[in-house]
Amino acid sequence: MCEGAIPKLGTTIHISALDGIINVNSLFTLAVFIGLAWNPHDQGNSLSQNPSCIAEPKIVEDLVAFHVYSFSCFLFSSLIALCLKQAIRLAKSAHFPTVFTLDLASINKTALRVGYLVSAAGSVLGSVFLMLGLINVVQIKLGILGCGSMHTYGAIIPLVIFVPLGLLIYVCTVFYAFTR
Repeated sequence: MCEGAIPKLGTTIHISALDGIINVNSLFTLAVFIGLAWNPHDQGNSLSQNPSCIAEPKIVEDLVAFHVYSFSCFLFSSLIALCLKQAIRLAKSAHFPTVFTLDLASINKTALRVGYLVSAAGSVLGSVFLMLGLINVVQIKLGILGCGSMHTYGAIIPLVIFVPLGLLIYVCTVFYAFTR
């Protein structure tokens, strides 16, 4: 086994982790596509009765931009994860050509860690942009933040608390895995 290589019996765990990244990114990518398919310029879009609380075109532009940024980040993250999975599979087939060695591969630990970090960074950025896009959706549907609507704040406050909290837990878990 080469220096800095992952133990041969650990590659199934790595493939499962990469599958998890790809599956979550796929769900978020679907949410982004649904968001992009929605027409925020529809006049019957807003539930706000006050004309001064209707979202300005800049908020709609930001909504579309954040969705595109989010999609780009999730796609990037998924492609990196797919590349890592393929590298593990190629390493398995190169070193152990029989069908019965499903858990065996000799992988460079540093390269795998960097790939995980890059993929995780893409997922985190995609989640942040998706959250920002959802904040704009709330402002379009329920009224802008400056109007002080309790419905708007009631939708946005949990979003800006739970998404960063979930991302913090995710980043801590990735960091923990990175150091092991």
